[in-house]
Order: sequence, then structure tokens, then C-alpha cells
Amino acid sequence: MAGVYLSYPFCAQKCTFCNFASGAAAKDAERAYLEALEAEIRGFAWPWRPETLYLGGGTPSRMAPGDLDRILAAIPGKPWREATIEAAPGTVTPEAARNWRTAGLNRVSLGVQSFVAGELASTGRRHNAAMVAREVEWLRAAGFEKINIDLIAGLPYQTAESWGESLNWIARLQPDHVSVYILEVDEDSRLGAEILRGGARYGAAQVPSPDMAAGLYEMAVERLEAMGILRYEISNFARPGFESLHNLKYWRLEPYVGFGAGAHSFDGTVRRRNAEEAAEYVRLMRERGSACTGETPAEPDVERFFVGLRLSEGIELSPQDWRRHGAPIRRFQDAGLLAIQQGRLRLTSRGVLLSNEVLQEFLA
Repeated sequence: MAGVYLSYPFCAQKCTFCNFASGAAAKDAERAYLEALEAEIRGFAWPWRPETLYLGGGTPSRMAPGDLDRILAAIPGKPWREATIEAAPGTVTPEAARNWRTAGLNRVSLGVQSFVAGELASTGRRHNAAMVAREVEWLRAAGFEKINIDLIAGLPYQTAESWGESLNWIARLQPDHVSVYILEVDEDSRLGAEILRGGARYGAAQVPSPDMAAGLYEMAVERLEAMGILRYEISNFARPGFESLHNLKYWRLEPYVGFGAGAHSFDGTVRRRNAEEAAEYVRLMRERGSACTGETPAEPDVERFFVGLRLSEGIELSPQDWRRHGAPIRRFQDAGLLAIQQGRLRLTSRGVLLSNEVLQEFLA
């Protein structure tokens, strides 16, 4: 099953925790970008008809209906088996929801991050819980049966009590899919950079400890499971049958093509990447009709450990796997981080919390 990823790297404002190459831009810059994006799509020689599509950002829910229609019209395969748009609360309206359905989209991923006012204010987000609830109703009224809600564990001012309130809202809204991310601390976000330098801006001094953030994540696993929303990947939870078909492609090493700034592609043998910044992407598309800035040979036998172990289903081991990775597999089994169940290698619950250390071992 092949898929398409579309990058729309523009937002109304940059959130403090965001470490993506996205942000606000002038209208003429967005127009130039959309023209380059359409040109890249129309210039692609399709070796297959995509079954899934994912429009990410940024905030692609800000796209004008005409722009969205024109971009999607350039992609074969409609109606796609699954077609997702990322949306920020505050950008969903009854009209927008109906337009998205008409355009062929059938799944919405809402970047809620938190339902608690103080936590939202610290990140620069402007929505509230009531707004999210209203927008979920509008999406369902428009015919969206697949709705995802994103949450982040480890935001400034977050406590076990406030995190529980966000999870209570999940129980009220009953989405079929939830993504739970632990706050990433790095130099690529304003909040992360402030934490690393020991500052106090953006609520950096009020960020929960890594141990507490891990505890919040485990609390989410337990609460979501009680709701029938089961973990199928480290950060993703769904009712059976509502897993993200597009994202499963990444973890199962299925082919996909990415269009736009920062987009990556994988055809089974080669990985390609586009220019990260929107302005550079537009410049390269205008000058040479391609924004690709590099490609590397894929190593499926190695990569399937790194991506496949993220899935709760794990991976099936071959004799070659034991010859190549037998030592770390046994070491992590002894440490209680990996287990073999029904012939498949999986992360244990403790292994999930230390997954970065485990997965990196198999890339060495």
C-alpha cells in the first residue's frame, strides 16, 4: 500500500514547543510555495496509485478551499482509502469540514496538545476545551468518522491532576485515535532551547521532570486502554480498526512519496529528502524543477528494527536477525526491555519508556 505526504509548513503563529521548520509567512510567500508544490506533484511520474494521503504541517487546515482542491486534484487515486489533514483548533468550521470531505479527505488529526487553559497559554495556543468539543461535533456532522487528538505530556505547569483533566476530555469526546507525545527538549524549539540554557521564559522552569513526564505517559496508556483505545505504536493509540493507515506505512517500510519542504520519500530501496526551509524549497523548484537535496540507500534489514519495534506488534525474527543482532537482543531481554512473544520481538512496557536507547542500538 503506497501513500503520499504533503507538507504545508505555515502556521498562524509558532508554538513554543514546536521544533518543525514551520511558522508564519507573508501571503505572497505562501502563494509561491503552493505554486512550487503543485509543480512538484504534477512533475512526478507515478509508479503506483496511492491509497493513503497525509497533509501535514504547519497548519494545512488554514489552506483556502480552492488551493486545497487544486493540490489534491493533482494526486491520483481519489477516493483514497485514507486521506488525513492536520488541523489546529480554531481553524475548524462547519463549512471547512464540509469542504474537506468534498475534497476527498476522510480523517482529521487535531493538534489539541492539552485541554487545560494554563498549559495552553504557556505554549501560545489560543483554543480551549469547549472549542475543541464544538469542532469535534462539526467534524462528525460533516461525515468524519476518523478523528485523532494529539496530546503532549511534559508541558509547562502540567501536573498529574491537570493531565488527568485532559484525559477526562478524551473520555468525553470519544475519539477513535489519540496520539500521546512526550515533550521533546532540543535547540530547535524556543521552549527546548530555553530549558537547555536553564532559563525561565515560556514556562521553561515549570516543565515536569523527565521521570514525571514518563509517568504521565504511562498514566495515559492505562486510561486510554480502559476506554478501549489501545497502544499500537509508541505514541499512537486507537480503537481496533482505526489505526492510522498512512503512518503504519512508515513503520512497516511501505513506499511513500513526499512533496513539499522537508518532505521525505521512500521507494523501498532509496530514501530522498527535500529542502527543509520553505524559501529554499521554492528557490530550488524554480531553478531546477526539483527540491531534492539528497538521497541515501535504504537498509531495510536494519531499518525494520528501528521502525518495526515501535509497533506493539513488533517484528518477526529471522535466523539472519539472530546472527546480526543476537547480542543486543539477548542483552535487552535480560534487562527487561525486549521480549519475544508468539515468535515476535517486542518492546516491553519498560522498554517503551527507554525506546530511544534500545532502537539506536540496532542502527549501529
